[in-house]
Formats: sequence, C-alpha cells, structure tokens
Amino acid sequence: MEDNGDMNRMINEMIRGIFDDALSVSLKNPAMAAFFLKAGLSQKRAAKVRQRYEEQGLHVPPVMIFSVTNRCNLRCEGCYSRLVPREQKSELDGSGLRSVLRQAGELGISIVLVVGGEPLIRPEIFDVTKEFPDMIFTLFTNGTLIDDSVLRKFKEQKHVIPIISMEGREAMTDLRRGTGIYDRLIKDMAKLHDRGIFFGTAITVTRMNYDEVTGERFVESMREHGCRAFIYVEYNPVGEGTVDWVVTDVQRDEILAKMAAYRKSQPGVYIGFPGDEKAFGGCLSSGRGFIHVSASGDVEPCPFAPYSDSSLLDMPLREALDSRLFRALRENRGRLMESNGGCALWRNPEWVKSLLAFEEKSVLKR
Repeated sequence: MEDNGDMNRMINEMIRGIFDDALSVSLKNPAMAAFFLKAGLSQKRAAKVRQRYEEQGLHVPPVMIFSVTNRCNLRCEGCYSRLVPREQKSELDGSGLRSVLRQAGELGISIVLVVGGEPLIRPEIFDVTKEFPDMIFTLFTNGTLIDDSVLRKFKEQKHVIPIISMEGREAMTDLRRGTGIYDRLIKDMAKLHDRGIFFGTAITVTRMNYDEVTGERFVESMREHGCRAFIYVEYNPVGEGTVDWVVTDVQRDEILAKMAAYRKSQPGVYIGFPGDEKAFGGCLSSGRGFIHVSASGDVEPCPFAPYSDSSLLDMPLREALDSRLFRALRENRGRLMESNGGCALWRNPEWVKSLLAFEEKSVLKR
C-alpha cells in the first residue's frame, strides 16, 4: 500500500504555487486578484477535507477531468477525443452533471478540467458551474463558439477560466485545426483581454512545433495578447502514423526547465501535462492525482485510457475512487512511469484490459 503523505504534500504545494502565480500576475486587476486570493483559501479548505478522507482510508485526488461531451464542431488531426475508442452512450444531462460535481465537492475535489469534445457545444454548462462557486473550472475550448453571450458568462463566473487550445502560430494551428482558426483565436483573446477575463492557452506540443511553442518569443507574443496561463500538453499518439509527433526525452525535460525560467522572466501560470510525474512516484492517473469522468458518467483512469469498472449511474463517486481497477493501477504504478511515446496507460492497453478481465472473472467466481 502506498504511503500518500509525501505525495499529498507535494501536490498541495504544487496547487498552492499555481494559485500564488495566478494571484501575482493578476495584481493589476483588483477584482481578479481578490478572486484568486479567495480561491486560494478555498483550495486550502478542500485540502483539509481530502486529508480527513485520507485518514479514513480513502485517497481523494484534488483534480477531476470531466468530459461533458464527446461532440465537437471541428475535426482536428490527431484529436484524442475523436480517436480514442469509446462505447456510444448517452451524455449526462444537467442533473447528472450537477450530481457528479456535488459529490466531487463533498469529497474535496476542488479543481475540475472541463473538456470534450468541445464543452461550449453545451452552453448550459454555465448554469451548472454557477452552482459551484468554490470549485475552479478550467474550460478547454477550441474558441470557435465564444460569442458575446459566452463572454458575459466568463466575466460573471470568474471561477470558470477559459483555456484556448492551439498549436502555436498560424501555420501549425491552422494545419491541425482548419484554415482561419488561428485568426479567430487571436480575436477571441483580444475580446477576453478587453473584458478583464483571466484566460490561458493549452498547447499540444509535438516534435514539429516544439521549438516554436516553447520559445521565448511565442510566450511573449501570447502574453501581449493577454494570455496569463500556459498549459503544455505533450501529444499522445492516438492516431495511426503519429508516433513521430511525440516529443523526445530531451524535449520533455527541457519543457520543465523552460517553464521554470519563464515563471521568473515572464510571470504567469505554467503547467506541463503530464509533467514531471517521476517526482510523484509515477503516473498520477487512477485517482493518485486526478481522475477522468466520461460524458456518460464512467469513471476512468485518464482521458487517454477509456477503461472503467465504475459508472456514476450505478454507484457514488466515493465508491468509484476505490474501485478494483483503480487500486490495481495504483499498486502497479511502477509500470506507468512516463517513457518515450507519451502516456504509459495508452502504451499498455492490453495490460489494463487484463486487469478488467481479472476483475470480471473474480465477480463471476463469487
């Protein structure tokens, strides 16, 4: 059994650092600075809730990745959401979304990454997030559905932070996402900045765009457009023939060093995913650091691993966090150290499936 004390401390310190950076870069916007100060206190309270559950024998991660839809209005090349095989099921309705978030909040999960598909295909998501002001929602969007109505919602709900996805400058972004998308995103950034809305960008990092998107000039340019958060997501080779897109081991280590340097020279929030998971003793999926809840309510280790033995239609989130699959993956985290080729879970699908098969046999025997 893993001793989670040191890992919890490291994760809590990392979260505290993120909110300190967000506060520091928002000081010229008093309303936003006040929000991040209050949000930081909420994170501390949530950490205490998680610690109480830890003492009861239940490990609760601070982060939930929540796919609120699998639908999208773009067809980006190599998109994991479109290419990862999933059983077709109905999406959770508004009541279902609220139930998941209510349970998460009660357990101390305090940061929710709202992803898709394209989350803004479901504009009612703002009606849901409005009911959970103490949670932080980072909403990852392709930006094409940001209109005046959406801008008003972001302005009203400071705890819902837009994260605009891109691949770098015009050539790379339009190559993957479609002609004209980059120009649209730059216009979106201008509108967000003019309204004093804190926002960031999520950049899918490949070998091809690595030099550009991790370069100082690109970061400067995005900051000039008002961007204050940079999330570097290493490309995972979900599409056939895309293994060569994956960053090299040298590039992966350099990303961490560059982010550390930029925090000093170009203040902002810098996050790498999966980041330096080795420092945390292996993969943070499966509830160690985060979980993924699919659009249909299945609780999965990670967005790149569509395997589940727990549905929130059948059981509470508290029970799902301690599922047999999650326990097995956490106990075998040594097999899930990040390596050349991206996500270790994605690279070991047969092993993960074997854990599910073993579980099914155990249930039948009983």
